[in-house]
Amino acid sequence: MNQQSRQNPTLFDLLGRCWQRPAPVAGVNFDWQGGSVAFTTADGAIALAPVAETEGPESRIRVSGDLGQMRILPRTKPPAPLTAVAMQEGNVPLVVPFHGGGFLVGTVDGAVRPVSVQGEVREDFFRLGGPVLALDHAEQSGVTAVSDGNDLYLLDQAANAIARSRPVLPIPGALKFSPDGRHLAGLSADNLVVMALDPALTIQLVATLPSRPTGVHWNRQADRIACGLEIGGLSVVDVPLGRTDTILDFPAPVQDLAWAADGQLVASGAYRIAAWGTGAEAASQALLTGHTGLILVETVAAHPRRDLVAAGYADGRIVVARLGGRDELFVRPFGAAVTALAWSADGRHLAVGDAEGQAALITFPPQLFK
Repeated sequence: MNQQSRQNPTLFDLLGRCWQRPAPVAGVNFDWQGGSVAFTTADGAIALAPVAETEGPESRIRVSGDLGQMRILPRTKPPAPLTAVAMQEGNVPLVVPFHGGGFLVGTVDGAVRPVSVQGEVREDFFRLGGPVLALDHAEQSGVTAVSDGNDLYLLDQAANAIARSRPVLPIPGALKFSPDGRHLAGLSADNLVVMALDPALTIQLVATLPSRPTGVHWNRQADRIACGLEIGGLSVVDVPLGRTDTILDFPAPVQDLAWAADGQLVASGAYRIAAWGTGAEAASQALLTGHTGLILVETVAAHPRRDLVAAGYADGRIVVARLGGRDELFVRPFGAAVTALAWSADGRHLAVGDAEGQAALITFPPQLFK
């Protein structure tokens, strides 16, 4: 494979900085400022990389004088190594961007610790009596939500508890603030619980889903939540109306969902990129995106500014497709199953992780998406 890459470099070889980690990559997060990315691995560590580089693709683009064809030269030096930080052993830590810079990391010993973009682990921000099972941070307000499955805390920027609740339904699965910071959604068994921050935690909605949900995904307008389902499907909850629409019969659990810039919804768990338009009902306006094959889509990431979606497959393939279009840009042709994808806020960088521990940061020249 390495010999083939040297002879015929792929777009992934030319645009991506790659690192090998000792364990599978479980997640990727960019910090709020967009200057660094954190790769979370199954051995309990996080690995940090700066987004900026000295050999970005723009500096390696050459245009032939006669035909005007563009080519990208390979890098002349290997990328700077990642900064690895061991947070706990054998368990994937929870990682979210922190408004003060860097990241907040939740661990099984109950600690919520700030980690700088340089990899400095600071003193505990907060500590629970049990393992941290759910964690999120709202950039707008600087409020942090953290739960051990029994108690749920809201913390201000100084880690003071501004609300503490023991909900009727425990919140062991996930927590996610709405984009406007006014609501907090959590998962409890087969239920989606939506709480209003007023300023305490008041349960506004409990939606019972067809099976255990795999995640919480707010749209930008903060009026709908999409949840993938372990039985193979997804549910979309209209929060103001309290209505739930469900699509089933996916060939695999829907592990990943994303809302696109214009309100489209994309999902993993099928043999092509599953996508829908902006209609009120979940199943309305299906968008045929990319090509159907024999390999499952494992993860998706919607571009934050364009009608594009990145998809990672079980065979390691990574493509970028236009929503509602058949054409696909093949970024990586093969490899280990893709386990994590995330765009930077400006849409110039795509962070990638796979099941064999490869971490990568792909920088796209603007010319590719014109």
